[in-house]
Amino acid sequence: MDLDDTDREILRILQEDARTPFSEVARRIDMSSATVHDRVNRMQEAGVIEGYHAKVDPREVGFGISAIVGLRVEQGREKDTLDRLSAVEGVQEIHLTTGEWDVMARVYAEDADALRELMFEEVAQMDGFARSQTMVVLGTEHETEELPV
Repeated sequence: MDLDDTDREILRILQEDARTPFSEVARRIDMSSATVHDRVNRMQEAGVIEGYHAKVDPREVGFGISAIVGLRVEQGREKDTLDRLSAVEGVQEIHLTTGEWDVMARVYAEDADALRELMFEEVAQMDGFARSQTMVVLGTEHETEELPV
Protein backbone atom coordinates (compact mmCIF):
# COMPACT_ATOMS: atom_id res chain seq x y z
CA MET A 1 0.00 0.00 0.00
CA ASP A 2 1.31 3.43 -0.89
CA LEU A 3 1.05 5.80 2.06
CA ASP A 4 0.74 9.52 1.52
CA ASP A 5 1.80 12.23 3.96
CA THR A 6 -1.66 12.30 5.56
CA ASP A 7 -1.63 8.54 6.18
CA ARG A 8 1.80 8.88 7.76
CA GLU A 9 0.63 11.71 10.01
CA ILE A 10 -2.36 9.61 11.13
CA LEU A 11 0.04 6.75 11.91
CA ARG A 12 2.32 9.07 13.92
CA ILE A 13 -0.62 10.29 16.01
CA LEU A 14 -1.98 6.78 16.63
CA GLN A 15 1.49 5.46 17.52
CA GLU A 16 1.77 8.15 20.20
CA ASP A 17 -1.60 7.14 21.65
CA ALA A 18 -3.80 4.57 19.92
CA ARG A 19 -6.74 5.76 22.04
CA THR A 20 -6.78 9.17 20.33
CA PRO A 21 -10.35 9.66 19.07
CA PHE A 22 -10.68 10.03 15.32
CA SER A 23 -12.29 13.42 15.94
CA GLU A 24 -9.05 14.59 17.63
CA VAL A 25 -6.90 13.10 14.85
CA ALA A 26 -9.12 14.88 12.31
CA ARG A 27 -8.79 18.20 14.16
CA ARG A 28 -5.00 17.90 14.30
CA ILE A 29 -4.63 17.23 10.58
CA ASP A 30 -7.52 19.45 9.43
CA MET A 31 -9.63 16.69 7.97
CA SER A 32 -13.10 15.24 8.63
CA SER A 33 -13.54 12.41 11.14
CA ALA A 34 -15.18 10.29 8.44
CA THR A 35 -12.13 10.65 6.19
CA VAL A 36 -9.79 9.72 9.05
CA HIS A 37 -12.00 6.71 9.80
CA ASP A 38 -11.90 5.62 6.14
CA ARG A 39 -8.11 6.01 5.96
CA VAL A 40 -7.58 4.04 9.18
CA ASN A 41 -9.89 1.27 7.95
CA ARG A 42 -7.98 1.14 4.65
CA MET A 43 -4.66 0.87 6.50
CA GLN A 44 -6.07 -1.88 8.74
CA GLU A 45 -7.36 -3.87 5.76
CA ALA A 46 -3.99 -3.51 4.01
CA GLY A 47 -2.14 -4.76 7.12
CA VAL A 48 -0.33 -1.48 7.76
CA ILE A 49 -2.07 -1.22 11.14
CA GLU A 50 -1.92 -4.65 12.76
CA GLY A 51 -3.76 -3.90 15.99
CA TYR A 52 -3.99 -1.75 19.10
CA HIS A 53 -2.38 -2.80 22.36
CA ALA A 54 -2.00 -1.62 25.93
CA LYS A 55 1.66 -1.16 26.96
CA VAL A 56 2.04 -3.07 30.23
CA ASP A 57 5.00 -2.67 32.59
CA PRO A 58 6.25 -6.26 33.14
CA ARG A 59 7.44 -5.48 36.68
CA GLU A 60 3.99 -4.26 37.69
CA VAL A 61 2.44 -7.61 36.74
CA GLY A 62 5.00 -9.83 38.44
CA PHE A 63 7.80 -10.22 35.89
CA GLY A 64 10.84 -9.01 37.82
CA ILE A 65 13.51 -10.23 35.41
CA SER A 66 14.00 -10.05 31.68
CA ALA A 67 16.59 -11.71 29.48
CA ILE A 68 17.71 -11.86 25.89
CA VAL A 69 18.35 -15.47 24.89
CA GLY A 70 20.44 -16.57 21.93
CA LEU A 71 19.49 -20.05 20.72
CA ARG A 72 21.19 -22.48 18.39
CA VAL A 73 18.67 -24.83 16.76
CA GLU A 74 19.38 -28.14 15.03
CA GLN A 75 19.17 -27.88 11.26
CA GLY A 76 15.83 -29.03 9.93
CA ARG A 77 14.12 -28.63 13.33
CA GLU A 78 13.64 -24.85 13.21
CA LYS A 79 9.87 -24.76 12.58
CA ASP A 80 8.98 -27.24 15.31
CA THR A 81 11.36 -25.64 17.80
CA LEU A 82 10.05 -22.13 17.09
CA ASP A 83 6.44 -23.30 17.39
CA ARG A 84 7.20 -24.84 20.80
CA LEU A 85 9.20 -21.81 21.91
CA SER A 86 6.35 -19.46 21.02
CA ALA A 87 4.04 -21.45 23.31
CA VAL A 88 6.30 -21.03 26.37
CA GLU A 89 4.84 -18.60 28.91
CA GLY A 90 7.18 -15.66 29.34
CA VAL A 91 8.60 -15.72 25.82
CA GLN A 92 7.69 -12.27 24.53
CA GLU A 93 9.58 -11.99 21.23
CA ILE A 94 11.23 -14.48 18.88
CA HIS A 95 13.51 -13.34 16.06
CA LEU A 96 15.25 -15.45 13.41
CA THR A 97 18.73 -14.00 13.07
CA THR A 98 22.02 -14.25 11.25
CA GLY A 99 25.29 -14.65 13.07
CA GLU A 100 26.22 -16.82 16.03
CA TRP A 101 22.62 -17.50 17.09
CA ASP A 102 19.81 -18.83 14.91
CA VAL A 103 17.19 -17.28 17.16
CA MET A 104 17.12 -14.39 19.62
CA ALA A 105 14.27 -14.32 22.11
CA ARG A 106 13.16 -11.83 24.75
CA VAL A 107 11.83 -13.60 27.83
CA TYR A 108 10.29 -12.45 31.10
CA ALA A 109 10.13 -14.35 34.39
CA GLU A 110 9.15 -13.67 38.00
CA ASP A 111 12.70 -13.91 39.29
CA ALA A 112 16.06 -15.62 38.69
CA ASP A 113 14.73 -18.99 39.89
CA ALA A 114 11.80 -18.82 37.49
CA LEU A 115 14.15 -17.79 34.66
CA ARG A 116 16.41 -20.75 35.41
CA GLU A 117 13.40 -23.08 35.40
CA LEU A 118 12.16 -21.61 32.11
CA MET A 119 15.56 -22.13 30.50
CA PHE A 120 16.44 -25.57 31.92
CA GLU A 121 13.01 -27.19 32.23
CA GLU A 122 11.30 -25.78 29.15
CA VAL A 123 13.66 -24.36 26.54
CA ALA A 124 16.61 -26.76 26.95
CA GLN A 125 14.25 -29.76 26.83
CA MET A 126 12.77 -28.88 23.44
CA ASP A 127 13.39 -31.16 20.49
CA GLY A 128 15.75 -29.34 18.17
CA PHE A 129 17.42 -27.30 20.92
CA ALA A 130 21.22 -27.33 20.54
CA ARG A 131 22.52 -24.66 22.93
CA SER A 132 21.78 -21.21 24.27
CA GLN A 133 23.23 -18.16 25.95
CA THR A 134 21.10 -16.15 28.36
CA MET A 135 21.87 -12.48 28.90
CA VAL A 136 19.98 -10.93 31.83
CA VAL A 137 18.76 -7.41 31.11
CA LEU A 138 20.04 -5.08 33.84
CA GLY A 139 18.04 -2.11 32.61
CA THR A 140 16.23 -0.89 29.53
CA GLU A 141 17.32 2.58 28.51
CA HIS A 142 15.13 2.93 25.42
CA GLU A 143 12.19 0.94 24.15
CA THR A 144 9.56 2.02 21.67
CA GLU A 145 6.95 0.52 19.42
CA GLU A 146 6.81 3.71 17.35
CA LEU A 147 8.22 3.49 13.83
CA PRO A 148 9.55 6.62 12.10
CA VAL A 149 6.79 6.79 9.47
